[in-house]
Amino acid sequence: MSADTSRRIVLLRHAKAEWSQDSDHERPLAERGRMEAPMAGRKLADSGITFDLALCSTAARTRETWKLAVHEMPQRPKTVYEERLYEASLGELITLVNETPDDVADLLVIAHNPGMHALADALSGSGEGDALSRMARGGFPTAAFAVVEFTGPWKSAEHGVGRLAEYWTPND
Repeated sequence: MSADTSRRIVLLRHAKAEWSQDSDHERPLAERGRMEAPMAGRKLADSGITFDLALCSTAARTRETWKLAVHEMPQRPKTVYEERLYEASLGELITLVNETPDDVADLLVIAHNPGMHALADALSGSGEGDALSRMARGGFPTAAFAVVEFTGPWKSAEHGVGRLAEYWTPND
């Protein structure tokens, strides 16, 4: 793929999790989350994006979100469960995106807040319609996702390089 290759990164926050006695890493989805995750999967399927790679946090709630969402998609992309996504800072998230192989055009990241919102906001120098203002106003609730488009190699993904093409929440 050339340097002017169009890329899309979809940032999906895990669905609503239970508050439990388990460690934070092992918290399962709540009943609401088990309904939200397939909704997000259907909306992603409707987008027509065929993901080349999915990076998923190793936390129980992200793995369960992905398991429920991917069943709604026409095909399952290669999935890598990435420990570094759990509690990742904005800088760590940008590093992970920069490490994406250049043969990947469309990347899905399933992880946590505040990282998903921070990354969507950081990468999005512009937005489609009112997507940026809706994301700023609404935050990044559980099972929400942002689609950010940019051109160039993954190592060029940095602040302001992309356009927020879509922002969706389960309440839309």
